[in-house]
Amino acid sequence: MSTVLVTGGSGFVGSHVILLLLRAGHVVRTTVRSLGREPSVRTMLRGAGVDGDARLSFFAADLVRDDGWAAAAAGCDYVIHVASPMPAAAPKTEDEVIVPARDGVLRVLKAARDANVKRVVLTSSCGAVYYGHPPQAAPFDETSWTNIDGEMSAYVRSKAIAERAAWDFMSTEGGALELSVVNPAGIFGPVLGADFSSSIELVKRLMNGAPGCPQLYFGVVDVRDVADLHLRAMTDPAAKGERFIAVSGAVMSMLDIAMVLRARLGSAARRVPTRQLPNWLVRCVALFDPGMRQLLPLLGNTRHATSAKAERVLGWKPRSREDAIAATAESLVKFGIVGSP
Repeated sequence: MSTVLVTGGSGFVGSHVILLLLRAGHVVRTTVRSLGREPSVRTMLRGAGVDGDARLSFFAADLVRDDGWAAAAAGCDYVIHVASPMPAAAPKTEDEVIVPARDGVLRVLKAARDANVKRVVLTSSCGAVYYGHPPQAAPFDETSWTNIDGEMSAYVRSKAIAERAAWDFMSTEGGALELSVVNPAGIFGPVLGADFSSSIELVKRLMNGAPGCPQLYFGVVDVRDVADLHLRAMTDPAAKGERFIAVSGAVMSMLDIAMVLRARLGSAARRVPTRQLPNWLVRCVALFDPGMRQLLPLLGNTRHATSAKAERVLGWKPRSREDAIAATAESLVKFGIVGSP
């Protein structure tokens, strides 16, 4: 088994990657901004049925500082770089998100190269694939890159810029280091605790009785399948120097998601709205709701992507969109994040 460093181990995706690595028998290190997060991460993992005390260690490292990265990477076979800034509301300036995302990737790659790590797997996003382009009938694939001059949130722009910086680094300074990239769509699935992604926040809003469903459309993928794709990209020789989109099937509207919740959660989903909101009303609400404001660039836009490459090259087989959505809500009920029936 290998020694693997996972950055951002307290986050939604990072904790699932750690869980899967430990189940596979690997020795795992993880970075957190503060070692005070260690007890909560260990509690999450135990709650998921894995006791990795003997094989899991924690290192303090921050994307905006050099300290700690060399020590965390020393002696590792692989690095899975998940950590990236994700603001709860629109930042005052885009650089608050872009700079730590870009510079953090470069810090991790430099530390990995200097530690003779075999391969880094970077968690990017479909945000680095299909924004800033006119609608198209054919699904976007890994050959497409976001046009960062288009309209998008600071988070999406940061993912595109950070991934570009990673590939540029590899072409000029990477040495013997290898890079593979995973580009997930909207990540849903079971939460392990109270730290989760903005996609999960959408399900939480619906379960808590949002006034209606904005005209938003999402590619959907289960976090467990995202973690699985990271592990496949980590070890498969065919993944060297490649990007892999992670999405399950076609896009879903927010109304589609609401209907799945109603059908699969029964009385627990009794407050889920089934009314679609007009765009003008959403824009009015966004004047007072910072979380909603970040969604404005997405209103009415459908962006289709395909995971055919991941399925063909790495044998990846994602769960259904409906199972991912239902698992999200079931876990939110389990942890008391939304009301139970």
